[in-house]
Amino acid sequence: MIRLDENEISFPDPELYDGHEGIVAFGGDLSLERIWFAYQLGIFPWFNPGEEILWWCPDPRFVLFPEEIKVSKSMKKILARNVFTFTENTNFRKVIKSCRDIGRKGQSGTWLSDELMASFIKLHDYGLAKSVEVWQNEELVGGFYGLQIGNVFCGESMFSKVSNASKAGFIHFAQRYKDKLELIDCQSHTDHLESLGARMIPKREFLKILHKNNEYR
Repeated sequence: MIRLDENEISFPDPELYDGHEGIVAFGGDLSLERIWFAYQLGIFPWFNPGEEILWWCPDPRFVLFPEEIKVSKSMKKILARNVFTFTENTNFRKVIKSCRDIGRKGQSGTWLSDELMASFIKLHDYGLAKSVEVWQNEELVGGFYGLQIGNVFCGESMFSKVSNASKAGFIHFAQRYKDKLELIDCQSHTDHLESLGARMIPKREFLKILHKNNEYR
């Protein structure tokens, strides 16, 4: 792995460099500029608070093509009944805080540090990060956030306080943007997203799609 210089914003080319289990670099910082540059290259930070910053570009990559979204019969009924309503960018801070604080099965803590949260909030303030909110009876019950790079949405984290909330929000988002987004980057495998149609593709295929509208390539 390559150690990053805190005084220089640069990364190894993930297309040419295969790090250990998808880790391409470590160190550096979590400045807005470094995070934005990393995502332009297909790299994302993922590490436990208090540990060294790790930068990832796994191969294969877990993604969803919006036109391949799978909607079960039960979810079709829920969506048809308008159990939930959806908004975008109405409360980014509450969404990201909920993603940090929500309890997750098999996890005792969170990877979302205060510093990383602060950087994503700045990215949102600059119009680079967005949130999707899921409401029920005027209460925020689910949602997710991420960055959009050209025609690729890079999903970061999601939360759900009631059954099917985040799933409904993800389906709504994929269906709404199926003609505008070529790809939703899910980063790492989860059974939850696989059930909705997400699948693995080679890293090179992912990077080729990402770089179509990438100013750095």
